[in-house]
Amino acid sequence: MNELTISLDVQSSRPLYEQIYEYIKNDIQNGGLPCKKRLPSTRNLAKHLQVSRSTVELAYEQLLSEGYIEAVPCKGYFVSDLDGLYHLSTAAQAPKKAVQEIKEYFAYDFSPSGVDLNSFPHNAWRKISKNILLEDNKDFFQLGEPKGESELRETIAAYLHQARGVNCSMEQIIIGAGNDYLLMLLCNLLGRGHIIAMENPTYKKAYDILNVLSNEMLVINMDKNGMDVAELENSRADIAYVMPSHQFPLGTIMPIKRRMQLLKWASEDEKRYIIEDDYDSEFRYKGKPIPALQGYDSHDKVIYIGTFSKSIAPAIRVSYLVLPKRLLAVYDEIGKIFSSTVSRVDQMIISRFLNEGYYERHLNKMRAVYKSRHDVLLEKLKGLESICTISGENAGVHILLSFVNGMSEDDAIEKARLKGVKVYGLSAYYVAAPRKTTMPTVILGYANLCEADIAEAVHRLIHAWIV
Repeated sequence: MNELTISLDVQSSRPLYEQIYEYIKNDIQNGGLPCKKRLPSTRNLAKHLQVSRSTVELAYEQLLSEGYIEAVPCKGYFVSDLDGLYHLSTAAQAPKKAVQEIKEYFAYDFSPSGVDLNSFPHNAWRKISKNILLEDNKDFFQLGEPKGESELRETIAAYLHQARGVNCSMEQIIIGAGNDYLLMLLCNLLGRGHIIAMENPTYKKAYDILNVLSNEMLVINMDKNGMDVAELENSRADIAYVMPSHQFPLGTIMPIKRRMQLLKWASEDEKRYIIEDDYDSEFRYKGKPIPALQGYDSHDKVIYIGTFSKSIAPAIRVSYLVLPKRLLAVYDEIGKIFSSTVSRVDQMIISRFLNEGYYERHLNKMRAVYKSRHDVLLEKLKGLESICTISGENAGVHILLSFVNGMSEDDAIEKARLKGVKVYGLSAYYVAAPRKTTMPTVILGYANLCEADIAEAVHRLIHAWIV
């Protein structure tokens, strides 16, 4: 079979790859393409339909991901065995709109929230999990301490002091299933009546969570050094939520002078606090790691929050809160009514993962992996230096591209989309309009793309934006 009779509508607003995908999917569902039938090669079908090969590849990749076809090495693409397939066309009174909706598929996704799951330490995790379960300790299946396991909290306290310069005891640490839970707990400890200021642009999920929890929210503009403290001082805020080691999404690293100004602001009022979100400080490519803001705090004003989501995997769902000593009495009164939201077994796995040296080795490996991808991305982006400037490249796992040729953010996103590449607009992370006019900017996250994919994706962006 060398060709398919597909009528493409080049005037349609629907991308060509979607039209090809829809035709083949429907033909398989209706029996027109039987099980094990070989499909034409991407090259032959592209030639027959007079479209680019990448367009056909996008359609085939979507069919592969949904299980309609399968790829056999050295032989080609074949219709999968879909015995018992649910035919959408025969669904009882199914809404037509629901049948036609197709989630947009991208060959390459520069997600700023991605992590490299291919490098997850399966063997170490499996070994530790097995050893813990072999201990047959029935206590592991009890609720445990509300703050979390003492062993894990002690381990985290030692790690934070050594790696991040955080000064704390295990009594100040609370373990929770993700930052969402810890922010909810923190709002209960702080009580009502506070006004929380966040950077603009910012991590929108944290903003939304704090907003939903009935906090009054403000945003403070940023300059090249981070949150504008002068603007903060003139606001009504008494809590500042900042990401000083690597601000998301701008990638700004707050210098020591600005940190001191922020700490001074907090010390001037008994009710003021700083929430320090240290979400991905492990990954830095220039200079030494920047110590946490909490380590400079001499007035017990910084609430530190960290997570293993970026450094290990999001599904681990283990984050930790370091409370100022002044809030421990409040926790003893209010916080203890909340049971720990992380299983004791999972807490022991992480504790031993850290204590037995696996975490350090994993971090060293991931730093090398991300550094390699970071370097490839910057090298390939030299092809765009005539129209873009790069920022935020010294830490984390994403960079920013700002356009200097008059291209708008929406145009850049759309042109990339037509090439099968997903990029993210910076404007989506602004809660309020910025104080000054900013250049159109997109975000490229590279954690979940290998070097070859990065090279091909940037090649497509060059063709989308220049050629």
